[in-house]
Amino acid sequence: MENEIILLNVSGQDKPGLTSSLTKALTEYGAKILDIGQANIHNTLSLGILFEIKKNSSSAPVLKDLLFKSYELGINAKFTPVSIKEYEEWVSSQGKNRYIITLLGEKLDAEQISAVTSVISDINLNIDAIKRLTGRISLVKKEAYQRASIQLSVRGEIKDKSYVTAKLMEISHDLDVDIAFQEDNIFRRNRRLVCFDMDSTLIQAEVIDKLAELAGVGDEVKAITESAMQGEIDFNESFKRRMSLLKGLSEEVLQEVAENLPITKGAHRLISTLKSYGFKTAILSGGFTYFGKYLQKELGIDYVHANQLEIKDGVLTGGYLGDIVDGNKKAEYLKEIAEKEGIDINQTIAVGDGANDLPMIDLAGLGIAFHAKPKVKENAQSSISSIGLDGVLYLLGYHDRHIDLID
Repeated sequence: MENEIILLNVSGQDKPGLTSSLTKALTEYGAKILDIGQANIHNTLSLGILFEIKKNSSSAPVLKDLLFKSYELGINAKFTPVSIKEYEEWVSSQGKNRYIITLLGEKLDAEQISAVTSVISDINLNIDAIKRLTGRISLVKKEAYQRASIQLSVRGEIKDKSYVTAKLMEISHDLDVDIAFQEDNIFRRNRRLVCFDMDSTLIQAEVIDKLAELAGVGDEVKAITESAMQGEIDFNESFKRRMSLLKGLSEEVLQEVAENLPITKGAHRLISTLKSYGFKTAILSGGFTYFGKYLQKELGIDYVHANQLEIKDGVLTGGYLGDIVDGNKKAEYLKEIAEKEGIDINQTIAVGDGANDLPMIDLAGLGIAFHAKPKVKENAQSSISSIGLDGVLYLLGYHDRHIDLID
């Protein structure tokens, strides 16, 4: 006679001591717990316990006791016998590849979740768990900053990852939701370095455009900037052309602009949380060190690499000092910082919005296009377009309760 394997499913109003009472009943019969899982939605419990009873025992008494205990607790209990063959097939499936799919938005609705889970079903992946990462939403009190995120843990073999990515990107575009698809490996759970672009990422402005407005050449510089961010012209060439147009601008203007930089929503929340959990952070920017250093002090950033303005007699010369920090230079700095800190490249994250961010986004273990240009979104592993920079924390698997402890 083989050992009996039974799956106990319990549902009903949650209350203290419920799991303790049920497992105590199993203990009296020497049951071995093979698996256990619990979820709670609106004070309603869903508990599953897979247990084994030795072959020299009868399952009838333990099932009877469990039913009686469930009646006392006011919950529903269901028993499902599981064969050794079924159990072993389930165990063997645990070795399959695992992935994390994260949905982000100001709010999430049934259509968005249905579309994503349909893709998961179509490619024969199994959903092991669904976890809400953001706090519960009040239907009465209006939140100043709405955000919603859920994380799906899925398992199975994927024959064509590009197909999955394309389908999820299509849903993202059509249903206005951010979707991140990541392999659930040791690197994902141990990210250590986050590198940010500055302009239109950490701040909601292109500083060089602002300086150009004050210099009276706003339209000319803005057109060159946009063309460069779209990847239409070489960044280095665009940088030199824009710099030359700033010649003669007073140094006093720089301080005024720095003091009024519009820091992106969620940036303070993100950086303070990352610092508290031991992450290293860096600004890798095609902008200017003058403003990067200001943000470094304001946000507590560890490293800054950007372009240095040449200033003589209190005015900009239209030139610069040192090498131009273009896309390739950003990727070099990311690698350099990682090596200095003893961090594997797969443990790094790069966040940016423009074409010159693609080299570091491609190099990093996780590349994130943030409110980015179409070309960048198409080539990045993940994108955030619906909420602020703190959306990065949800891609890392943090729950609001982990973040609010820091706030």
